[in-house]
Amino acid sequence: MGFVIIHPGELGVSISAHWWIQGSVLCQHIYRRLYSATEPMDTVKRPVIACVWELALINAEQEAWRKTMMKSEPSPSAYMDDRAGFEAA
Repeated sequence: MGFVIIHPGELGVSISAHWWIQGSVLCQHIYRRLYSATEPMDTVKRPVIACVWELALINAEQEAWRKTMMKSEPSPSAYMDDRAGFEAA
């Protein structure tokens, strides 16, 4: 289970895919490209995690994950329901 953030910013677009492993570890792949560029940005030389607005979404996801999935009886449906209540940043 996980989530994707698509962020069309002022200078370019960022797309980050996140997924949960081992019960509590969040993994991420990120794609970033300036609108004026033909190739994506190098995420190794510039290891961006997220902008401040994306961090708010990631925080809301981790809170929903802890509340619904990190307990004796994890509930994927409760996780999805909790996520549906997110407010726009």
